[in-house]
Amino acid sequence: MSSIPGADEYGVDVDVAAADRERALAVRPGDVEAADELTFARNVFVPLTTACRYTCTYCTYYDPPGEASLLSPEAVRETCRTGAEAGCTEALFTFGDDPDDRYTEVHDQLAAWGHDSIHEYLREACEIALEEGLLPHANPGDQTREELAAVADVNASMGVMLETTADVRAHGGPRAKNPGQRLHTIDVAGELGVPFTTGVLVGIGEDWGDRADSLLAIRDLHERHGHVQEVIVQPVSPNERWDREPPSEATMRRVVAMARAVLPDEVAVQVPPNLADARALLDCGVEDLGGVSPVTRDHVNPDYAWPALRELEAIAEHGGVPLRERLPVYERFLPEGVRDGDAMANEWVSERVGRAIAADGDAGERFRAVLAD
Repeated sequence: MSSIPGADEYGVDVDVAAADRERALAVRPGDVEAADELTFARNVFVPLTTACRYTCTYCTYYDPPGEASLLSPEAVRETCRTGAEAGCTEALFTFGDDPDDRYTEVHDQLAAWGHDSIHEYLREACEIALEEGLLPHANPGDQTREELAAVADVNASMGVMLETTADVRAHGGPRAKNPGQRLHTIDVAGELGVPFTTGVLVGIGEDWGDRADSLLAIRDLHERHGHVQEVIVQPVSPNERWDREPPSEATMRRVVAMARAVLPDEVAVQVPPNLADARALLDCGVEDLGGVSPVTRDHVNPDYAWPALRELEAIAEHGGVPLRERLPVYERFLPEGVRDGDAMANEWVSERVGRAIAADGDAGERFRAVLAD
């Protein structure tokens, strides 16, 4: 069984058997089948803060102390309102992991707005999104059980990128990411019944065994809780802080095929179409193109513009499959009556989110139109 750095430290029991690892490493694109449809979500990116406790060498999203921004409630509302008017269904809340004590200005501003932490402010932001007719999907990095529980009922789904189970130099430094902490967040989300998105980042110094271990660890946690709705296979992309070559097409094809072979059928394999050549990966089992915004840029990868809807349609046409819009929470997690306008909740969807989907008016009609598509 493979040993994952930090798993014991964070009390995560993840089983990565040597035989499963060997089977994963043997997978090639010809061993999997293409999906019979492609899905995507229409969203707005809401960068709640650019403060981050980590300093990953491939990331341009974080700003150092003194330069980090914190989006105001008014700006959150304006962005969400613009997205709803453009037909979006998802508010994707992105921000760096819990800012540490170096970010004094960020913490001072949060206090001025009446919040003790960025996670407490996230709840207010999610409530604003619901009021403006969007379903929140928060991606706030590592979270404790208490932090996840504090916002779970105002999110349709949540997520965090595992990235890798390896201890890579790109995560190095005094505030390095810990794979065990990432896995703990995914595990706790499952215990709390949160529909979840995670993924692997390809090309940051991990090897093939690490890629297999990462996917198998995700599978193990999903089989325990049933909460993972999609796994992103994302190539690291050159930017002002990272000048290495991105992973090759052959590498991406093999990783995507490995993901499709390793993960259960109900877990979608996603590639971001602004970062990867989706056409070249369709036959490797890609099912989803992720959240794409008609009104905001990709704040995590600002050098790489979102494709327009027509470009997504062209990708699907290339693969000879239909393109279907989806909500940020996958249909299998929804209470049956929500599709018919009944405000319902279940172990995955809170009453608050169920009411939003079933509500009268433009927002509810927009959500249910996606479900009926």
